[in-house]
Amino acid sequence: MKIGVFTVLLANKPFEEALDYLKDLGVEAVEIGCGAYPGEAHCQPAELLASDSKLRAFQNAIKSRGLVISALSVHGNPIHPNKKLAKEHHNAYERALKLARKLEVDRVITFSGCPGADAKATSAAWIVSPWPPDFAQALEWQWRERVIPYWKEAIKLAKNNGIKKVALEMHPNFVVYNPETLLKLRDAVGPEIGCNFDPSHLFWQGADIGAAIRAVGEAIFHFHAKDCKLDHRNIAVNGVLDAKSYTDELHRSWIFRTCGYGNDYAQWKDIVSNLRLVGYDHVLSIEHEDSLMSAEEGLRKAFQFLKGIVIAEKPGVAYWA
Repeated sequence: MKIGVFTVLLANKPFEEALDYLKDLGVEAVEIGCGAYPGEAHCQPAELLASDSKLRAFQNAIKSRGLVISALSVHGNPIHPNKKLAKEHHNAYERALKLARKLEVDRVITFSGCPGADAKATSAAWIVSPWPPDFAQALEWQWRERVIPYWKEAIKLAKNNGIKKVALEMHPNFVVYNPETLLKLRDAVGPEIGCNFDPSHLFWQGADIGAAIRAVGEAIFHFHAKDCKLDHRNIAVNGVLDAKSYTDELHRSWIFRTCGYGNDYAQWKDIVSNLRLVGYDHVLSIEHEDSLMSAEEGLRKAFQFLKGIVIAEKPGVAYWA
């Protein structure tokens, strides 16, 4: 396994300055945002696809520093009921696939998206309860009419571009938000669907992260190293569902944290060990969304924390077996 960074946290720095910073820190891999919600601060796919010289310069900036690209990220909602937004996010996904092929990157990260509750809806509807009955009917309609049809075509597009790993981040407010919904879509569409496993979204849902890793298994295509702190004082009053601003930290039931500030070494060692047990040997990509510290401080602390737990070498011979 390698330690990487989702470079969007350094979006305020020019690309090569950000790469120098990461190289000096000791990072081995970079996850590059290239459209939709991550933005294009360090990567403008349309420009790179239109210019071989710009593409080579982009590649050389990374390779010359001894770094590799762990994935291209284009988080969006391509099945949003707002057709204009859906089209923009689908186009960003398509550009990311084409760019991944040219860069020889084998995986692209995105969201599953979320449609409306019916064909006339104008807003997305995340449905997590079967009652009242019209919600159950709406959920069935979403999967039958929007989710599965879109992703069948989206995976064909990926394969046409030589990409066999589309990593959906299991994220609340989208139809794929836990292992069960991920595997449901994978079963319906094909093995090219996998996940970008971000434990921070599962911690607050009450999942056992080790059990979730084992359930997803070989479908883990990428991993976000991000923590989550549950505030049990607030949970005791309001439970875990919380729509308050992420910056209302004192009153929220949970907030995203830098690795080690939500869960201890024992939890994270168990996470890394279970990743190895299911055969994951790619990158732990640090994502910073900790509103209690700066991006650079959060990155430094996460990197030092992960250095102590990452399993970097192949297992030795079990001479005691």
